[in-house]
Amino acid sequence: MRTNGKIEEIYKVMKGEHKDPFSVLGMHVETSGKKKCVTVRAYLPFAKQCYLIDLEANEKREMELIDEAGFFELIMPDKKDMFSYKLMTLDNYGVSYTFYDPYSFWPVITDYDLYLFNEGKNERIFDKLGAHIMTVNGVTGVLFAVWAPSAKRVSVVGNFNGWDGRRYQMRMRGSSGVWEIFIPELGEWEYYKYEIKAQNNDVFLKADPYGYYAELKPKTASIVFNLDKYQWHDEEWLKNRAMGDNTKKPMSIYELHFGSWMKPVHNDEESYFNYRELAERIIPYVKEMNYTHIEVMPVAEHPFDGSWGYQVGGYYAATSRYGTPEDFMYFVDKCHEAGIGLIVDWVPAHFPKDAHGLAKFDGTALYEHADPRQGEHPDWGTLIFNFGRNEVKNFLIANALFWFEKYHIDGLRVDAVASMLYLDYGKKDGEWIPNKWGGRENIEAVEFLKELNKEVYGKFPGALMVAEESTSWALVTKPTYIGGLGFGFKWNMGWMNDFLRYMSMDPIYRKYHHTNITFSMWYAYSENFILVLSHDEVVHGKCSMLSKMPGDYWQKFANLRTAYGFMYGHPGKKLMFMGDEFGQFIEWNYHQGLDWHLLEYDMHKKMQTYVKDLNTLYKENKALWELDCSERGFEWIDCHDAERSVVSFLRRDEEGNELIFVCNFTPVKYEGYRVGVPSRGFFREIFNSDSEKYGGSNAGNGEGLWADDTAWHGRLNSIVMTVPPLATVVFKKDK
Repeated sequence: MRTNGKIEEIYKVMKGEHKDPFSVLGMHVETSGKKKCVTVRAYLPFAKQCYLIDLEANEKREMELIDEAGFFELIMPDKKDMFSYKLMTLDNYGVSYTFYDPYSFWPVITDYDLYLFNEGKNERIFDKLGAHIMTVNGVTGVLFAVWAPSAKRVSVVGNFNGWDGRRYQMRMRGSSGVWEIFIPELGEWEYYKYEIKAQNNDVFLKADPYGYYAELKPKTASIVFNLDKYQWHDEEWLKNRAMGDNTKKPMSIYELHFGSWMKPVHNDEESYFNYRELAERIIPYVKEMNYTHIEVMPVAEHPFDGSWGYQVGGYYAATSRYGTPEDFMYFVDKCHEAGIGLIVDWVPAHFPKDAHGLAKFDGTALYEHADPRQGEHPDWGTLIFNFGRNEVKNFLIANALFWFEKYHIDGLRVDAVASMLYLDYGKKDGEWIPNKWGGRENIEAVEFLKELNKEVYGKFPGALMVAEESTSWALVTKPTYIGGLGFGFKWNMGWMNDFLRYMSMDPIYRKYHHTNITFSMWYAYSENFILVLSHDEVVHGKCSMLSKMPGDYWQKFANLRTAYGFMYGHPGKKLMFMGDEFGQFIEWNYHQGLDWHLLEYDMHKKMQTYVKDLNTLYKENKALWELDCSERGFEWIDCHDAERSVVSFLRRDEEGNELIFVCNFTPVKYEGYRVGVPSRGFFREIFNSDSEKYGGSNAGNGEGLWADDTAWHGRLNSIVMTVPPLATVVFKKDK
């Protein structure tokens, strides 16, 4: 056996314990005796014979089998310099294979990229780690790279090598923890995983954390996919998006779940429309309903349907449930073509423990904390990211940038921010560890969120970063330079809880709880708020929005129309969950499509028309959105009429145009009800939720009312109106 002193190294490769198999395998200029020679080694467990094909001299040489396990070597004393070659093998069945040797290619990822990654500053690490189709030295193939610093060995396995971890062993790039290999002549649609040998010699398979695409559940392999081939048509949209202030733009959001908005076969759990089919159905509907944005529940790959996408397995992969990444790009593109923004739910707060995922990725707590008091959510059975580790922080921040960069999305709604901010979230005494100052705040998570928002807003002007933060943490939507977290908007969970508690009461009791609908104005400008009626409010026995409403059939619809009217008048952007717009009767079930057949019934169809017209009213009147985040945009007219459960207020835009809202939360019609108005003139009734068109009793004020000089509600003028039962009425002064 002639091995030029490499026998120990060779056996480390064969045992799968060499961190740099490239130093042994492939072509090397070595010294044999006192002379230079060229040596080629190959570890090919499937091969019976192996030949080297010299592509420059156009000749073939047989390699020596130096170990029956499939280790071949060829020492060429007549060669002094390296040259291009291929290998040709024969297996036990006499089948021959000819291929480029992956160990003949130099590293691709630069030392600078690796340095930035270890510092947590490589904003485009998704272009480096993962699986990328590229051409190296004139040969097209796939570069694989993965971070697994504590592994003994990492191999790429797939259909292309019989899932054999002895082949395509990767090299560790210095002390970076990154393993890399370029496999020539591979292309798109190859299925693969990483086979990892841990320090305790356990061997297991992991999906690619940076993989762009994955097998359809319950299978879990990653799939090589080229994200850069889609031809976008939204340049004008992106250009316009970057202009202006989002707080001064209309935002009426339709939240939906791709898998249950509509089913090809109703109630068939495993049947889905794909992204393109959904685009042809959802986008025209949302456009017709006059929403400005769609928010989709998580589209990143997730193993369990019952998590609704909130337990993410593949952060860089659009779920294969509904098609390919290119299909999802088509959906986004079509949204923009229709003038609709797209917000995606994003989950950096936690991840599941599935064996193929991020948990104990290299045999150690790599992405999570080792101590379960820091690294686990007991309520959810999931793991918490180690936000203080540079490479983990880089993984997540780059992922946020990735969705804007590659998929052209318009915003991220960041899920469960409160669980990130507090070390004791969902935990009892003794189940958590205080920070270095002895407090309960997660300092690393706070810094992560600040850096996240700075990066997104710095690179994508006009983007939306929305926090679902359910506590009173201060300055969530304030700039980082004054100590804020830097989000653009925050879900108003306080308003939602008070409002739904109030609306669920029998109207006879509402006068005793009047502050439930007025209290929110005390803090309405403390953050940039979105008023939300989300999926969380129509599941787990909470009932659908329509079923929450008290009263008989008619009153349920009237209550809901009143509620939506008040919501659209209240300062803050708007979000409504799918089905709320037509009065879905049963609560949301992710297994089933919405009950679209309800639109065959008059009251449901009229409710849908009502929400459509409410969105039109909203979009066409700047007073309802231009000063959402300024105290100049809202004034109470009367917030004290608890006895009759009536509130009145006005909304105002930058130019001083005003709308007057009067909301009656009882089924009693009030005649001769006087409301103070800002000035003399004719106040046209431009919207009335009690209109027969919407299923109401058609009580109202005709074309409108003239204001007289009777001082009322602290104003010099007033109108005397009919207040319809369970209704929201809107007036606008004629110019």
